Amino acid sequence: MSDIFENDIDDENENLSALEDSYEEDLQESYEFDQPLIVLKLDYSSESLYAKPDKKKDYKAGDFVIVPTRYGKDMAKVTGIAKKPVGIKPADIINIDRKATKEDLEKAEENKAKEADAFKVFKEKVAYHKLDMKLITVHFLVDEQKALFFFSSDNRVDFRELVKDLVSVFKMRIELRQIGVRDEARICGGLGVCGRPFCCHNVSDKLRPVAIKMAKDQNLSLNSLKISGQCGRLLCCLSYEFDWYNEARKKLPAEGLHIYYDGTNFKITEVNPLTSMVKMLGEDGRLLEVNAKRFVKENNRWKIN
Repeated sequence: MSDIFENDIDDENENLSALEDSYEEDLQESYEFDQPLIVLKLDYSSESLYAKPDKKKDYKAGDFVIVPTRYGKDMAKVTGIAKKPVGIKPADIINIDRKATKEDLEKAEENKAKEADAFKVFKEKVAYHKLDMKLITVHFLVDEQKALFFFSSDNRVDFRELVKDLVSVFKMRIELRQIGVRDEARICGGLGVCGRPFCCHNVSDKLRPVAIKMAKDQNLSLNSLKISGQCGRLLCCLSYEFDWYNEARKKLPAEGLHIYYDGTNFKITEVNPLTSMVKMLGEDGRLLEVNAKRFVKENNRWKIN
């Protein structure tokens, strides 16, 4: 049976809830780690891994190492050190088996040529079996006789006969992974509406699931074209900026609050944590924009100095 990374395969519609990730509201627990962790990356899937540092060995950014992954033992690239890892649990931390040898690096280069050929073979076999599958990428593990095929499809796919054909061609273990739109974007990469590389591909794949509430709390227009990425889901950046907005709002008065100022009752109509400006509409028709630094809270009530 296929493995689904995410519950991303839904019917397209204009309902904003369809842009959200299908996860629980309690998005992510925060864990403390007693030491910095080594950050690794699987180039073929843009997945991040975290490993315990080894006091006897010094790993630096750019090194290649052999580690256990959910696909089997494979080669990963060291990208740096994480002092405060985000989006992982203690159970996610792995141990590095060893530093990649010259032979490992040569095999990885040889595999790239095999992967290009395997891509063509896969597409031919899919056409022969008349399956609705879009191949995203192919990868041969460095430390195991195993090939991974990542594909997307709008439907569940019965690929048992396809796997048999692939095994007969490549003479090794074959694993097919059906992935969702977010995972496809993470693997393929690209440029977002901001002009920068996709967050999921270039920043981290450990971001929490994204919800419409995050867009609302950041005062963004709830227009699906403006708050969704090329994958058709909510922008990843809404997730990692959400905590900052939450903390900033705690230091500001809430929208809808009434404040007496300059002889008139005002209602706060807009709070912008990014610019630290607050807009207020008075009963006399005046519309004021006040710097948030002028607001102070005394006896649990807000006032303006």
